[in-house]
Amino acid sequence: MRYYSWKTELLRLSVPLLAVAAVSVIFDLGVLPLLVLAILICGRVLQQLQRLSDWLYSGAGEEPPEARGMWGQVFDVIYDMQRESSQDSERLQAMIDYLHASFASMSDAVVMLDSQGNIEWCNSSAHDLLGLRQEDDTGRQLVNLLRSPAFLRYFEAERYQAPLEMNSPVNGMINLSISVSFFGKGNRLLFARDVTRTHRLEQMRKDFVANVSHELRTPLTVINGYLETFAEHGGENPRWDRAVNQMLQQSRRMNLLIQDLMLLSRLESVPKLVDESVIRLRPLMEMIREESETAASGSRNIVIECDDNIAINGNANELRSAFSNLAVNAARYTSENDKIILRWYQDDYHAYFEVEDTGIGIEPQYIPRLTERFYRVDQSRSLDTGGTGLGLAIVKHVLIRHRAELRIRSVPNSGSVFTCVFPKSVAVKVA
Repeated sequence: MRYYSWKTELLRLSVPLLAVAAVSVIFDLGVLPLLVLAILICGRVLQQLQRLSDWLYSGAGEEPPEARGMWGQVFDVIYDMQRESSQDSERLQAMIDYLHASFASMSDAVVMLDSQGNIEWCNSSAHDLLGLRQEDDTGRQLVNLLRSPAFLRYFEAERYQAPLEMNSPVNGMINLSISVSFFGKGNRLLFARDVTRTHRLEQMRKDFVANVSHELRTPLTVINGYLETFAEHGGENPRWDRAVNQMLQQSRRMNLLIQDLMLLSRLESVPKLVDESVIRLRPLMEMIREESETAASGSRNIVIECDDNIAINGNANELRSAFSNLAVNAARYTSENDKIILRWYQDDYHAYFEVEDTGIGIEPQYIPRLTERFYRVDQSRSLDTGGTGLGLAIVKHVLIRHRAELRIRSVPNSGSVFTCVFPKSVAVKVA
């Protein structure tokens, strides 16, 4: 296609104007012929604009009107742009249809929301799990249809790093895991998955652990009692005494494990905090220091840094267990004469209980898994340290019940800092 520039179009219009001007000068006709020609040229331009307007309003797909020069070029360029736009729209629509078909085949509920939280599309599973209908609920606010307080807080907070677990509004026996993510310009995509089976298996696991721990407690107490009796009345046969002492050591270790399992089961089965009281930290930290000094062989330099003007509101037994686990771990994984700092302080936003040590430290790849049950960085040290592998799991659950979190910083061969971060609301000013 030939390209017409404005210079070419100007030249094409200038030729008749110059010719008429020359004739007017030769025959002394004045400016009237030029005025008539200019009016005709303007009329032609208006006619082409009208043709362009009629063609554009007639809709895409029709052939452009025939025209010469720049007008023909404009018609052809717009027509090519229309075809490209139509092809892009078809490809985009095909992609949207493909995504809709893919989401529609999912067993998970899928809901597409605009930037205002209005429903744009949902699949059939959204009706089964959330009670939403594509035909009836499109354009409606999602928060007006799902009225669960937990969901409203989760949705409106716009912090979607972790999924929300809730019961289905359609069937309270169905457990859902809901996750939301942003896409586009403030649009959101909601997924709801049926995790009832997983939830039941987890509950079965918790019940099994709780029941087994409870049933083992009585026979283990009997075994431990007899072993202590044998140990007290030994001395005649060194080999027998060594075997009894080893059995007694393992029996006591098993008893500690059962106690920790029962504590974890209780923490999980009673989600709400009970028996809250105002706890002064210095006496508690003094007791924890004594426990830590006896937890490992050799002496440790344990220092207490406590803001005595701040107490904490919570369950005394649970907090003592959590703080003690952190301090005893520090004692077990440090060497003789290493320094351990027990620290309690507050800033403008939070209250903090820290256990800092100068021990062996932890490699960064292991830190995310430290609060898992029975997880150990070095399995060969499990017998040497005497722990059950449940201490940090207990700390995690206690902190969750106190609306707090555990933060871990560690440098290998330099030491670690375990920080319990509490909301400022649990801190209490005391005289």
